[in-house]
Amino acid sequence: MNVAERKQFDGLLETILHDLPPQLHDLLEEVPLIVEDHPSPALIDELDLTFRDDLCGLHDGIPLTHRSVNDSGHLPEQIMLFREGIWSTAQQLAGRFPHNLHEQIQITLLHEIGHHFGLDEDDLAKLGYD
Repeated sequence: MNVAERKQFDGLLETILHDLPPQLHDLLEEVPLIVEDHPSPALIDELDLTFRDDLCGLHDGIPLTHRSVNDSGHLPEQIMLFREGIWSTAQQLAGRFPHNLHEQIQITLLHEIGHHFGLDEDDLAKLGYD
């Protein structure tokens, strides 16, 4: 990913973040949003991915609906977005690439926020965030 593409991506992400409802702004104050070009080699191995661009985002942590007092020894949760995976997915969608990039960033962010709130893949698909 070149500098111009990264700037375009980050500018769209800033717009999307700005437009989120206040409740989600509050959430992102508590749960770090990490944006990387692609997942680390260790994460690729851990998730058994074939290609590093297969992953657009990841919620790493225990969803709110599954937490208990016994979870005190876990690492803090985080939401990760991967520019190259999102960019690649947006390019694969037919037609309106610039619009698709904005849409794909937004879908991925909301998808990972959904996992934070305990939604599984089926729930997210029903909402259109798959």
